[in-house]
Amino acid sequence: QVQLVESGGGLVQAGGSLRLSCAASGGYTMGWFRQAPGKERDLVAGISRHGGSVYYADSVKGRFTISRDNAKNTVYLQMNSLKPEDTAVYYCAASTAFVRDSRWSEVRYDYWGQGTQVTVSS
Repeated sequence: QVQLVESGGGLVQAGGSLRLSCAASGGYTMGWFRQAPGKERDLVAGISRHGGSVYYADSVKGRFTISRDNAKNTVYLQMNSLKPEDTAVYYCAASTAFVRDSRWSEVRYDYWGQGTQVTVSS
């Protein structure tokens, strides 16, 4: 059983920054998702097991950076230039699958964290 523990959410003003962390065990393909009220849960960023492949949703490209420290079994999401539309619950997820040919939409996630709230005020 894999436990994912997220931290780093909070309230920030527009233009500010936050860094989310996700502590996990073992080596997995990792993703950060977010879900705003009344909306679907969407993949925001993903990173392969050794960091060689990364994915960003168009809405966060150039503002968010995903990274991982496998020695610490931790994945990070650095969020800069935050906008009110980034407000959501952010979830960390782990997949036992490998990303092939950057087909991130085909990755299915096996384990989920409890979520952490990010609120960006205007």
